[in-house]
Amino acid sequence: MNFLQSLAQQFAGKPIDWDELEEALIRADLGVPMTMRIIKTLQEREAWALLGIGDVIKAVRTEIARILPHDPAPIRRAIGKPTVILIVGVNGTGKTTSTAKFAHYLGSARFHRAVRGVLPRTFGVRQDAERSPLEASATRVMLAAADTFRAAAIEQLDIWAKRLGVEIVRGKYGADPAALCYEAYQVAAKGDIDFLLCDTAGRQHTKTNLMAELQKVKRALGKLDPTAPHDTLLVVDATTGSNALSQAREFHNALGLTGLIVTKLDGSGKGGIVVAIEDELGIPTRFVGTGEQLEDFAPFDRQTYLDNLL
Repeated sequence: MNFLQSLAQQFAGKPIDWDELEEALIRADLGVPMTMRIIKTLQEREAWALLGIGDVIKAVRTEIARILPHDPAPIRRAIGKPTVILIVGVNGTGKTTSTAKFAHYLGSARFHRAVRGVLPRTFGVRQDAERSPLEASATRVMLAAADTFRAAAIEQLDIWAKRLGVEIVRGKYGADPAALCYEAYQVAAKGDIDFLLCDTAGRQHTKTNLMAELQKVKRALGKLDPTAPHDTLLVVDATTGSNALSQAREFHNALGLTGLIVTKLDGSGKGGIVVAIEDELGIPTRFVGTGEQLEDFAPFDRQTYLDNLL
């Protein structure tokens, strides 16, 4: 049950209690600023005493639609050089798996349709061509196993690379992640790689020394390409609620995020956190993970999100 369905169930057949409504909206992770705007909008209506839950839901949907962008910025290739995407986040959000899914998406027909508007010839005419292996596409993707603090993470990404048929640059456990990303960029540039995805170690956003290490990774890439990384995406778990807003704030302050990858959006009874982060920080949700399979990864779609609210 999504958060508007929960709201409808909670207030069905009874008058609106403002304190109770405020608590419900905040609990749905819409954030305090948006919650206050919704409450104010409803209270300013002349017949507010006759409001029903249908009016509340309409106001919530209208406010959300106003905040979310119609078309989140697509991933674009850098001209004549690797497009570098830095994947960051705290522990346990599904960062490494999301990196693999992202790599799969970049080699899929869905991505090519998004950036070209047509299905590339390399995929033929089959509608399920998005499941084709990356090596069959015109897009070349490389993974950088920059999570050097967990040996298991290096092995996990290596398994994904073999499954996807993509190259990977990996180092030893405990290696300097900035040096590894620097090396990965050099290899990618020589190999005419289109996209370099750097999977970094999960870290608590409150640890300044660990955040400084990510800034070092960013500086190392900038030495080879002043515009790199071209995108810095934070992976957040939709079920963590308001804590995801704190994560986004700290990572954004340290790195300048260009978007979110939101995981477990399908399993969240809330889902409002993507709105709160966009509203308060201006960071758009770029991609969503909705399951365990490689194909369960897609660009965030505003209309689909709104349609699924109720």
